[in-house]
Amino acid sequence: MDDLATTVRDWIAADPDPATRRELEDLLAIGNSDELARRFDAPLRFGTAGLRGHVEAGPGGMNRLTVRRATQGVAGWLRAMGPEMVARGVVVGRDARRGSEDFNDEVVAVLLGAGIPVFEMPRPLPTPLVAFAVRGLHAAAGIMITASHNPPDDNGYKLYDHDGAQIIPPHDEIVEVGMRDAGEPVLGARGSDLHQHLGHDIVDAYVAHMAANHGLSTPSALRIAYTPLHGVGGETATALLNRSGFRHVDITTTQFQPDPAFPTLPFPNPEEPGALDHVMAVATAANADLVIANDPDADRLGAAIPTATGEWRALRGDEIGWLLGAATLRRGVADGDVIATTIVSSSMLSRMAAVAGVPFSETLTGFKWISRAGWSAGGSLAFGYEEALGYAVDPAVADKDGMSAAVVLARLAHELSLEGRTLGDLLDDLACEHGVHAVDALTVRYSGANYAAVIAASLARLRSAPPESLGGLGVSEVVDLATGLHGLPPTEGLLLRLGERGRVVVRPSGTEPKLKSYLEVTSAPLQRDDLATRRDDTSRLLAAVKEDLGRVLQATT
Repeated sequence: MDDLATTVRDWIAADPDPATRRELEDLLAIGNSDELARRFDAPLRFGTAGLRGHVEAGPGGMNRLTVRRATQGVAGWLRAMGPEMVARGVVVGRDARRGSEDFNDEVVAVLLGAGIPVFEMPRPLPTPLVAFAVRGLHAAAGIMITASHNPPDDNGYKLYDHDGAQIIPPHDEIVEVGMRDAGEPVLGARGSDLHQHLGHDIVDAYVAHMAANHGLSTPSALRIAYTPLHGVGGETATALLNRSGFRHVDITTTQFQPDPAFPTLPFPNPEEPGALDHVMAVATAANADLVIANDPDADRLGAAIPTATGEWRALRGDEIGWLLGAATLRRGVADGDVIATTIVSSSMLSRMAAVAGVPFSETLTGFKWISRAGWSAGGSLAFGYEEALGYAVDPAVADKDGMSAAVVLARLAHELSLEGRTLGDLLDDLACEHGVHAVDALTVRYSGANYAAVIAASLARLRSAPPESLGGLGVSEVVDLATGLHGLPPTEGLLLRLGERGRVVVRPSGTEPKLKSYLEVTSAPLQRDDLATRRDDTSRLLAAVKEDLGRVLQATT
C-alpha cells in the first residue's frame, strides 16, 4: 500500500481538478486499497483510436489530468512529425456528455501552450463534423471528446490523423508513450493568435456537401420518424434530411435535446433492446415509413421498418449495411474505388460486390481500418460498414457517419417507394440472390481491474482447445488472428470456420470490458417461394451455434 499511496499522492499533486483530487484523498483516508488499485493498476490506454472510460479520478478514468496528459502526448507526436505538421493545427470538438466541456478546455489549453494552432468547434456537435473539418481545413489532427454510445458515466477522447481517419499504430503508441511520460504542461489561453473559434459555417458546409452528393433534387413524400437519443445529432441531422429533400421528419421530442443522463433510455445505443421504443411510438402515431436513430455523437445509424402487421422491426447492423451497399451499387462505383467491411461483419457484402464486379476489401474491426481500405488500393472508399451500426458513404468524412448514412438510406427507401417496393422487399431480393445470411452476436461482460488479463486467459484457453463443432456444424478451420489473416495486421482474436455454412469470430472489445463473438450462418441462393422456410432453417441453425458457443465460452472463464 505504501508504494501505491505514493503513486496516488503524486497524481493528486498534478491533478488540476479539486473534485477528483478529493475523490482520491478520501480513498486514501479510509485506506481503500482495492479501489485505488483498480484506478491505478490499469491506466486508460489507446484502444479504438482513443481513450474511453468512466468519468472518475485516477489514470484509469476520464478526468482533466488524463485528458491533459493525453493531449501532451498528441503535442509530442505532432512535434515529432515536424514544424509543417505543427503549423497545420488541430481541430477540437466535443459532445454534450458529462465532463466534455471541461475536457475540451484542457485540450485547447495544452495545445495552445505547446504552440500548436487550434480550430475549436463552435459548440457540442456530432463526431463526424470533426472528421469532416480535419479534411476540409487540412489540419494535422483532430480531437473529439466523446464516449459515443457508451453508458452515461463514461466519456472518451478520439484522435484523428491528418487524413481525417482515426489514428493507427504506431501513431497511437507514440501518443501513449508521450502521455505516460508527460510532466507539468504549459497552458495557453483562447486569446492567443493560435486559437480560432470555428463558426456555424463548418456545419453549413457539411450539410451542403452531403445534401448535394446524396440528397434528392425534388422533395420526397417519405415520412420519417427520427431520434438523436439525447445526443448532439438532432439539429444537424434534421437540417441535413430537410436539405436533402425529406421534409416530413417527425422528431422524438422526449429525446431531441442533448442530456448526458439519457433519462429515457436503458442504454444510449440504438442496438440495445428498448432504445428505439420512443421513436417507434412517434412513427406509429405519424404513420411513418421509416425510423431513423443516431447514437449520442451521431456517428452511428439505427433504423427500423414497418412490418406487414403494422409493427416495427429494428434492422440489424448488417442489414442496414446490405441496404446501403445496395444503394451504392445502384448508383455506381467509380473505377478504382472499393467497398469494404470487416472480418466480423456479414459476408453478404462480399457476394454483392463480386456479382457487381466491384473491388471488395475485408479489414480488421474498426473504422481506422475501413476508412483506409480505398486508399490502400489506390482509390477511394465508395462505401464501408461494420456491423455495430457504423457506415461510411462519402469520402469527405473518413470515418463512420450516421447522418449522411441516414440520407442514403432514406433516399433508397424513397426510390423503392416509387417502384411500389420497400426496404424489406430489397432485403428479400438480396437473400434470394446471394443466400440467407443469418447473423447474431454473443457478448460476455467482465468487471474488475484485471478484466483484460481474464479476457486474455479465456482466449488462450479457447485457442488451445477449440470446439470440434458448433450447432452440429463441424469447425473446419481455426485461424488465430494474432498471426494475421489474408495479409491483415495481427489482432487479438480467433476465427472459427464452419465449412461453407458460416463462421464465428471471438475477440475482445477495443472500448469496453467485453469478450465479443460474431456469428454468421448462410445458405445457398434460393427461389422466393423457399425464402420463409430457408430463413427459419438458417435461424434455427444459428441459434444452435450460439447456444453451443455460449457453453464453450462459459467453460473458458
